This record gives sequence, C-alpha cells and structure tokens, in this order.
Amino acid sequence: MKILYGLIGKDIKYSFSRKFFLEKFKKESIINTDYKIFDIPKIENIWFIFKNTCLKGCNVTIPYKTSIIPFLTKVMPEVKSIGSVNVVKINDQHRTGFNTDILGFEYSFKKDLNQFINRKNLKALILGTGGVSKAISFVLKQLQIPYQYVSRKKNMDFLVYEDINQNLLKEYKIIINCTPLGTYPNVHACPSLPYQYVSNKHYFYDLVYNPNKTLFLKKAEEKGALIKNGLEMLHIQADESWKIWQNHEI
Repeated sequence: MKILYGLIGKDIKYSFSRKFFLEKFKKESIINTDYKIFDIPKIENIWFIFKNTCLKGCNVTIPYKTSIIPFLTKVMPEVKSIGSVNVVKINDQHRTGFNTDILGFEYSFKKDLNQFINRKNLKALILGTGGVSKAISFVLKQLQIPYQYVSRKKNMDFLVYEDINQNLLKEYKIIINCTPLGTYPNVHACPSLPYQYVSNKHYFYDLVYNPNKTLFLKKAEEKGALIKNGLEMLHIQADESWKIWQNHEI
C-alpha cells in the first residue's frame, strides 16, 4: 500500500500542492508515496479521509483551518496561540495539528521588508479574517508591525472595506490579501479598495498564487507598488510540513 498525504479544503482544484509534492517525491526518489487533493463540501466529511489507514499527514486550506481543530486529538502551542491549523500529522490514532503558515509567511515576507521598505512607522491592513489571517497577524505582531483586520462585515474590532480611503492608505503601507478573491478561475475578482490612492510606497502581498499575478496585484503594480504572490510561502510551508511528517520525535 502507498503512503498517502494530501490537502483538505473546499473548491481547491486550483491548488499547486499535489504538483509540488509529486515533483518533490520524484526529485528525491521518494517511492511508494502519493499526495492527493481532498475537496470536501463540509468539514464533517473529514472523518472519511481520516479513516484511510494509509494517510500519514495532510495540509489544510480554506475554509477549514479553524474548523478542523475539534477533529484533532492534539494541537501544538502555536496553534493554541492563533487558533489555526494548516498541517496535520497522523500517527496511529493521534492527529496532531501544526501551523507552518507562520514560517512560510515570515520567511517570504521579511525578504522584501528588509530590502525595499523603510521600516519606520510601518502599519499593515490584513484583508480577511479567516484561519490564515491569524497566522499573518501572529507574524506581524512578532515583527512589531501594527495591523488592522479588514472584513466585509461590521465588527467593533475590524475595519470594513468602505472605511479604506486615501488617508487610511497613507497611514497603512502594507496590504496583505488573505481572502481567496482573485483565485483561478475567478481571475477578474479582487478586494474592493480605492486603488487610485496606491503609490510606490506601498507593498501588496497576496496569499493567492494561482494566477501568478492576481488583479489585486496588477492594480497595485500599475501604481508602482512592490508586489508579491503567495507561491514562495506555499513552497516554504510545504517543505516545513514534510519535515513534520518525517520527524519521528513529534
């Protein structure tokens, strides 16, 4: 029987994860191992996936990074801090939740931060309030970068898209898209922002990586902003996932 890993999510046919791992297996001569996409309509369907005795680990993506937690037997400290899981290690009857989005975003984000941006008085807008946004805010907190969440729904703790104006964009130079807006095949969608006020002093980071350049990034680039997609973050967090799955001590 093949050892199995996979990605759990909803409407995730766009994902590059299977391609990434199959190429890794081939390059590193890892045999008798497969990686599958588990596209499930609701989180409760996860029990059918967990029943597969060949499954040794999985990645987790939108929209289940938070809702998967009750289905796990244990979570690591970083998960307790942020309430989001993107990696599950399966060992006998134990299902342990980890978060490698933190490292993936931090390593990817800091490269450009150090190279291009004056660190003084930096502030960030986090678009979206789902599971992955919690990992992003965790990293920003560590880097001592103040941030505000932006949501579609009114909430005392969040801004809404209607709040974003010229003055706000002068104050917040980093804009991070944690929503699936613009993901293939819906490439003509993007977060509702006043892009006319974006400048070459802004840094737009999109966690979406398919397409390579979303409408969100295209609009920002047209105004001279530094842009980056989520592909490097995907690769880093995937490599970190593999290390977890292969570590017999955890």
